[in-house]
Amino acid sequence: MGKVVLSAKNRQESGSAASRRIRRNGRIPAVLYGRTGGSIALDLDALEFVRGTKNISESTIVKVEVDGKTYDAFVKDTQRNIIDGNLLHVDFYEVESGKVLRAKVSLHIIGNPIGVREGGMLEKPLHEVEIECLPKDLPERIEIDVSNLNVNQSLHVRDIPLAEGVRLVSAPDQVVALVKFAKAEAAAAAAEAAAAASGAAPAAGAAPAGKAAPAAGAGKAAPAAGGAKPAAEKK
Repeated sequence: MGKVVLSAKNRQESGSAASRRIRRNGRIPAVLYGRTGGSIALDLDALEFVRGTKNISESTIVKVEVDGKTYDAFVKDTQRNIIDGNLLHVDFYEVESGKVLRAKVSLHIIGNPIGVREGGMLEKPLHEVEIECLPKDLPERIEIDVSNLNVNQSLHVRDIPLAEGVRLVSAPDQVVALVKFAKAEAAAAAAEAAAAASGAAPAAGAAPAGKAAPAAGAGKAAPAAGGAKPAAEKK
């Protein structure tokens, strides 16, 4: 992907009324923040910005041309209207050439793991890593091939291949991708469910747990000898 170049103008007016006028003219108010703490108020063409930044990531360096001067910068933040999604404001952060920077770069998993072909399931718990490098060495994303990943195997941050001049900042023991044996887990769950179902309800006629069933043919208990006579025999 070629370098994105955006043309901007110095913005003299500030405030919500001025910003609304800028938007009505098809432009977007913006601010370029410098590395030393200063900032430049800008406005830029809305359509050019949307088209130019459609496929970029947070770690993509764009060129912002302002009245003949060019700045390398990240698109740090965009504000949108919550109703129609239209852009309201853009924040840029200047990148100084020749100085090491720290940035988060997205991970792109490629390949079909051996373990998945054998019935496993691929999990990707980590989506980005933090790195340090010079602006010229900053990758837009990092590709990780998981084709050789087998069942019960995993890749960690320390296994990520990096270009020369790029250093990882993220913890090296974080898991990037792993393959679990889904078939084995499904079979174990089915066996547990079957065992629970078979022992859940007593068989027909069975006594409740802890109580003995009455003996076959047993009737009501006879009255004790010498006891009271039934009411029909009283005189």
